[in-house]
Amino acid sequence: MHEMAICESIRQTLEAQSQAHNFTRVKRVCLEIGPLSGVEMDALRFGFDVVMRGSVAQDAVLEIVACPAEAWCMNCAQTVPIQKRFDACEKCGSYQLQVTSGEELRIKELEVH
Repeated sequence: MHEMAICESIRQTLEAQSQAHNFTRVKRVCLEIGPLSGVEMDALRFGFDVVMRGSVAQDAVLEIVACPAEAWCMNCAQTVPIQKRFDACEKCGSYQLQVTSGEELRIKELEVH
């Protein structure tokens, strides 16, 4: 499950930022995750609690903000919402879409002390 590796990376980032910015505790971590990122949310939540034990983010609240998936239609030159990769354009039916958002996986906000 790659969600554990994602949580390890988040932990390393939080530990590095705590040293760089002199905070000792993370109370809340807000992640922005797109539906095309391939992340299983339940596995990420479980992994977060396990991996953060003994770190500056132990007992931190994990907040996940979902961002929409969108693509640029090369046929009708418009940005359109998509549900999954290889969807057709809802306006013209073309499959010539370039994903422009929805693959995100980033730390959006931290609440620290």
